[in-house]
Amino acid sequence: MVRALGFRPGLYPRRHAHFLSHRLRWCPRPPALLRAVELEGAKEAPRTRSGVPEDFLSQEGPGDHLVIHPLHFIDFRMTSILTYTFKNLPSTSKWALRFSVRPLSCSSQLRATPAAQTKSKKTLAKPNIRNVVVVDGVRTPFLLSGTSYKDLMPHDVARAALLGLLHRTSVPKEVVDYIIFGTVIQEVKTSNVAREAALGAGFSDKTPAHTVTMACISANQAMTTGVGLIASGQCDVVVAGGVELMSDVPIRHSRKMRKMLLDLNKAKTLGQRLSLLSKFRLNFLSPELPAVAEFSTSETMGHSADRLAAAFAVSRTEQDEYALRSHSLAKKAQDEGLLSDVVPFKVPGKDTVTKDNGIRPSSLEQMAKLKPAFIKPYGTVTAANSSFLTDGASAMLIMAEEKALAMGYKPKAYLRDFVYVSQDPKDQLLLGPTYATPKVLEKAGLTLNDVDAFEFHEAFSGQILANFKAMDSDWFAQNYMGRKTKVGLPPLEKFNTWGGSLSLGHPFGATGCRLVMAAANRLRKEGGQYGLVAACAAGGQGHAMIVEAYPK
Repeated sequence: MVRALGFRPGLYPRRHAHFLSHRLRWCPRPPALLRAVELEGAKEAPRTRSGVPEDFLSQEGPGDHLVIHPLHFIDFRMTSILTYTFKNLPSTSKWALRFSVRPLSCSSQLRATPAAQTKSKKTLAKPNIRNVVVVDGVRTPFLLSGTSYKDLMPHDVARAALLGLLHRTSVPKEVVDYIIFGTVIQEVKTSNVAREAALGAGFSDKTPAHTVTMACISANQAMTTGVGLIASGQCDVVVAGGVELMSDVPIRHSRKMRKMLLDLNKAKTLGQRLSLLSKFRLNFLSPELPAVAEFSTSETMGHSADRLAAAFAVSRTEQDEYALRSHSLAKKAQDEGLLSDVVPFKVPGKDTVTKDNGIRPSSLEQMAKLKPAFIKPYGTVTAANSSFLTDGASAMLIMAEEKALAMGYKPKAYLRDFVYVSQDPKDQLLLGPTYATPKVLEKAGLTLNDVDAFEFHEAFSGQILANFKAMDSDWFAQNYMGRKTKVGLPPLEKFNTWGGSLSLGHPFGATGCRLVMAAANRLRKEGGQYGLVAACAAGGQGHAMIVEAYPK
């Protein structure tokens, strides 16, 4: 029995039939919002042609068009909704497919007020483990790449964040035991950007520093590494942060050119050099840009986001609505002075930058005019509902609680439980929050209802909404996550209420600190106790952390 259908009947050009393959890469037409699908008692899988059931490809359409029958679409044995295979099921076996999601609408939430918070919850302090606190955190304004930071180097922007943190907290430099920064696209001259930025900011040359990389959760890894150093007693004070400068990425010679240059450097005689030069070809001069596609799958993240949105029946309109929500809330937070983690940055030779420049509330009508950015011409991911290339840096002062109190600080929050997850990088590349959220909640002994502030990284609108639908699906939980029941849907009135990466920007190596500081500042402002930070990352990885408000 089919209660509701996730595919819209109608005419489709025959030339696009290959998109309707058994792998369900994407739908050639934005599907209606999938509410529930139930199919029971399927007798035998229909014969297929090019991965599509023969009776699915009706000859009733005029010209070179096909008539799509939604009942047949549900009936045929597709390999996956996210390439979930039914290989072990005999074709004659009875099976049931249930995939329930809740309809989502962002337009009604554009001006949503934060929900009333519940007081006096239990603390998450653990016996015999030091409490780790965030004293404060700052970030440079996040700017569109190619704007005010375009003439700088990554260590320049990271240095600005460190200087901003020193000014904000007045922490003596000699007190800092360790400095850790995250970054993704490394400048070869400053591969350990944490060390170079620290020296540039005037920290002692006796203070060790190292750089980590874990794609979009690099700053998260920097923070949790610092948490481990403090909790284990190795350090008392750690500065953690991240930086990314997309305005100046390393562009290399081709591999053939590099090899020839290295061989020339080793050549000992003129004859050897001339012999090597004789092998030179003009195509050796072709530059090698930093990889955009995933190494393991050769697919761009945007392409993967488009497929993911289609698999979860997330429409173009829903994605645009969510992006508009993000920009509108970010603009409101900026105008009301809520983005207090932003510190001014006097760019050498230019004016002082004081605020993020990617916040641009538009209209659904304007957003609808944009063409698909990845899967053309029928994709749903566009420049308007994707995060943009961003320059920026962030830094946080993390301490053992007793050390912070001894120095007279009033911390903002505790950093509590955290988890890292990884999953299939091909078809679940961006589902890190879905997998990480229940794990961190269970580790902390909390439920979704206990969380007062959600801060999720917004790589794409479709990624966020697909995670929502996965989290709100019993079927997905049972078939993919090994859970009996769904994770649950975060309420929008608690979710990214000061904007997110879609509007504020996403410097790959720095976003994690922004998420944690947004959660901490929101808890203080709104009177909540627990915040949940979550993010996806390239390679099919993810992260989640519980932030607990420090008692006022």
